[in-house]
Amino acid sequence: MAKPFWKTKPLREMTRDEWESLCDGCGRCCLHKLRHEDDNSLTFTNIACRLLHLETCQCTDYARRQRRVPDCVSLTPETLQEIDWLPPSCAYVRLRDGKSLAWWHPLVSGDPETVHQAGVSIRGRAINERWAGQLEDHAVDWPGKRPRARRPKPEVEEET
Repeated sequence: MAKPFWKTKPLREMTRDEWESLCDGCGRCCLHKLRHEDDNSLTFTNIACRLLHLETCQCTDYARRQRRVPDCVSLTPETLQEIDWLPPSCAYVRLRDGKSLAWWHPLVSGDPETVHQAGVSIRGRAINERWAGQLEDHAVDWPGKRPRARRPKPEVEEET
């Protein structure tokens, strides 16, 4: 049986579809961050981009996101080397750093819900920027930390 593409191809050699499929759908990269001018440090917030659907953690207009949100970053193998705000759980970061994909990643689990079931996504933890007010009032540290992913409890069929 052939190994999956993410175990055999460097990021720079992946097709567009392969690259896009690496996104686990956690939504952490779509949270606003504050860059401090004095020391270049970051403060993470729980405020999501207005295009991010807070339940599905997917962009509601992915194809036109950069036209609608001019500061939306297009992640590429080149930009990945410069970005310092992606979460440590991010598949792109993990593969860049020589790690494997986590058990809850949809390419591993076969289910896009495992990222949410594991508690890795922003589902239930973020608010839309339209309702947020001041970014400074929503500072949090969890988006930049390695999540303590919890495994979902196995479903038990009830006997009838």
